[in-house]
Amino acid sequence: MNRRSWLFGLVVTSLVGCASMQAKNVPEVIAADPELSTLSNLISDAGLTQTLSAPGPFTVFAPTNAAFKAVPAKTMDELAKNKELLAQVLTYHVVPGKAMAADVKQGNAKSVNGANLALSKSGTYVTVEDALVTKADLDATNGVVHVVDRVLLPPKR
Repeated sequence: MNRRSWLFGLVVTSLVGCASMQAKNVPEVIAADPELSTLSNLISDAGLTQTLSAPGPFTVFAPTNAAFKAVPAKTMDELAKNKELLAQVLTYHVVPGKAMAADVKQGNAKSVNGANLALSKSGTYVTVEDALVTKADLDATNGVVHVVDRVLLPPKR
């Protein structure tokens, strides 16, 4: 292989790599993580993909697939049948603004669904209600995603 062919191959490989690393919005960041596939599907089912693709910014506390498996089947069936209730539960996991883990302050934050979420930080550990952030600061073009180990259910109104 001559030097020119080698250099061309290097440039093409670099361009392909850059294309795959293009910035993603919140729903795309969630969809790209296999551990968040249930959440990604529920966002679509609730009709929130376009909303969460808006400029935001948003901070999303994203429950894992395992977190959704821990939710009682009766509750999941109810969410599947009631898209409005599903949207309320999902928007309870979203806070307006972009809060990186290091920026989290002790106290309440108002979620997009209007209810307060209790946030806490101790050292490098961040919690939201009774959920632990297990993977923090997944950067998106319109906010940030923090992976959590529990599904948060909003208070009854």
